[in-house]
Amino acid sequence: MLALLNPESLLKNGGLLILGAIVFAESGLLIGFFLPGDSLLFIAGFLASEAGNNVLPPLPFVILVSASMAIIGDQVGYLIGKKMGPAIFARPKSRLFNPDHVVKAHAFFEKYGSRTIVLARFVPIVRTFAPVVAGVGNMEYKTFVRYNVVGGLLWGAGLPLLGFFLGQIDVVKDHIEIAVIAVVFISVLPVAIEILSHWRSARAQTKS
Repeated sequence: MLALLNPESLLKNGGLLILGAIVFAESGLLIGFFLPGDSLLFIAGFLASEAGNNVLPPLPFVILVSASMAIIGDQVGYLIGKKMGPAIFARPKSRLFNPDHVVKAHAFFEKYGSRTIVLARFVPIVRTFAPVVAGVGNMEYKTFVRYNVVGGLLWGAGLPLLGFFLGQIDVVKDHIEIAVIAVVFISVLPVAIEILSHWRSARAQTKS
C-alpha cells in the first residue's frame, strides 16, 4: 500500500499511463478516494522539468493527460450517480467504500451548489464523490459539464504547473519530499477545518 501511495515511485515506473489511470480513478471511481491525486500531479510537473531530469515527457503532455482524465473521470462519476441514484447512499460500508464520504460530499454540495464541481477538485475525498452526488441529484448535465471542464483544467493543469516551476527553485528541488508533504497538507486543510467546525458545533449543541 505504501508503494501505491508514493507518487514519485509510481510515475517513474508507470509514466503517463499510471498518471492518467490514477487521476481517472480518483476523479470517477468510488474506490479511488485514497489515491494521491494532488501530490501525484505536483510531482508529475516536477518530473517533466529539467530539474526533475525529464523523467516524464514535456509538461504539455502531462497537462493534457491529467486534465483530460480528470474531466473524463468526473463524467463517469456523474453517470454512476445518475444510474445508481439513491442506492449509492444505501451501499454497506466496506474497506473500499464508506457511505459517510458520499454524505459529506452531499453536504459540501448543499453548501456550495454547482460550484462544488470546481471547488471539490482541491478537496481530497470530496472530489471523488462530488460528481456522483451531482448525478444522484440530477444536476443539469450542461451545467455539470461546464463546471467539470473548468475544474478539471484548473486542477489538472494548475498542480503540474506548480510542480514544474517550483521544482526549479533549488530549495524546493533539494527538498522535494517536504514540498510534496506541504502540497498534501494544504490540500487536506479544508477537510480538517470542516471536521473541526463540525466537532465544535456538535460540542456546542451537547453543552446547550
